[in-house]
Amino acid sequence: MKKFIMALDQGTTSCRSILFDHSGQIVSVAQQEFPQIYPQPGWVEHDPMEIWNTQLFVALESIRKAGAVASEIAAIGITNQRETTVVWDKETGLPVANAIVWQCRRTAERIDALKDQDDHLADYIHQTTGLIPDAYFSASKIEWILDYADGAREKAEAGKLLFGTIDTWLIWNLTKGRVHATDRSNASRTMLYDIEKDRWDPKLLEVFRIPESMLPDVKPSGARYGVTDAGLFEEEIPICSAVGDQQSALFGHCCFTAGDVKNTYGTGCFMLMHTGEKKTLSEKGLLTTIAATTDDTILYALEGSVFAAGAAIQWLQNGLRLFDDAKVTEEMAFSVKDTDGVYVVPAFTGLGAPHWDPYARGTVVGITRGCTREHLVRATLESIAYQTKDILDVMLQESGAMLEGLLVDGGVTKNRFLMQFQADIMGVPVISPDNAEATAQGAAYLAGLTVGFWKDHKELKSLQGDRLRYDPQMDPATKMKLLHDWDRALERAKGWIEQ
Repeated sequence: MKKFIMALDQGTTSCRSILFDHSGQIVSVAQQEFPQIYPQPGWVEHDPMEIWNTQLFVALESIRKAGAVASEIAAIGITNQRETTVVWDKETGLPVANAIVWQCRRTAERIDALKDQDDHLADYIHQTTGLIPDAYFSASKIEWILDYADGAREKAEAGKLLFGTIDTWLIWNLTKGRVHATDRSNASRTMLYDIEKDRWDPKLLEVFRIPESMLPDVKPSGARYGVTDAGLFEEEIPICSAVGDQQSALFGHCCFTAGDVKNTYGTGCFMLMHTGEKKTLSEKGLLTTIAATTDDTILYALEGSVFAAGAAIQWLQNGLRLFDDAKVTEEMAFSVKDTDGVYVVPAFTGLGAPHWDPYARGTVVGITRGCTREHLVRATLESIAYQTKDILDVMLQESGAMLEGLLVDGGVTKNRFLMQFQADIMGVPVISPDNAEATAQGAAYLAGLTVGFWKDHKELKSLQGDRLRYDPQMDPATKMKLLHDWDRALERAKGWIEQ
């Protein structure tokens, strides 16, 4: 009897594998971090082989922890850090270079040069892909690898190299090279995909000098991608979903209809609003992206991205060594009545939506002799809430939607100080499920629907558990003052690196 769905949740700092049962409950979790590589300031890389080996290890570990066997797993669903770019040799299966991570800013100048060369290119990219020209996306990362990895361009032109985001890389390895595919949600984040015509765009492939032979087949998020090689889990398991982490979280929250909004707090912060079959193009820095489905219907979402959320807390822990365990940040923030005028703008790799400034850098302002580590911790947590509000304001403005509450997920949602401050600064309730694993849950739901483990969307909604609710409590005058000073701090961070 098939008892479980396995969700492989490949994130920016760790790989996880989670087994879900028929009631949508978590049966077992295995997680392992992998190294971050910083060759130069603003550059971020991962070793693709490290990711594959770590992901396989946690998959096997989650089965062992559950006391299960492979024959009890109905399907595997994959969700992944998006935009991160891998290029590998078709014959050997080995990467030609480290993966360039979504946070990496090495191609910012290349994007600027392209915009300078062609005044109409930015508009074409926006209209075609729903994105704005930025080093964040995969296109310029692929081009960089082809230009700088030894012999890569010649091999690519000869049809010997393949490109994939991390979902594609994992599917390739799970199937021992039999399947080279991605889903629409990940394809829509490459800056190479026409989200209306549902195809790789020939003009953008030409602009970035990328041979079409490198690109994966594109499927719905919930679809039969193939089966795992029998040698990995002792028998074949169907791979039945692949979906970018943020679209996966939207699906995991059961945000199936236009106007539904969720925010995921992970390494970065990502807010998505479902817009249904309507492709809404933002004029104020939001992105239009493809939402997850299990059929050929194309649904859309508006998205705003904050580059540093959990990464800012990681910086306090590993960079400044202010504490040994991130759990203590809640107590530290509550221990002081405010930040004593300190603001942190964690623009370590630039600012995302709605500012889109790759030349911004991290800034701390307002320090006096009375500043303590508690003030710095509180200011960093507050910065996550401020950045989220900046996105929400634009999203509501452009969509005309009314927000009754913000659905949230991700590890940082366990921090009660941050969740309460988020509700206070936005002026709307923040609603957090008991299970903060909406990202993995989305991949599991999509895979489960594909194989009939769950019947339909209505059944998925019935699986949603209890939710914590944080209602706004801050008085308007205090909120206005805090937001005013946040805007001042932002201005000091912008454009710090000279172009």
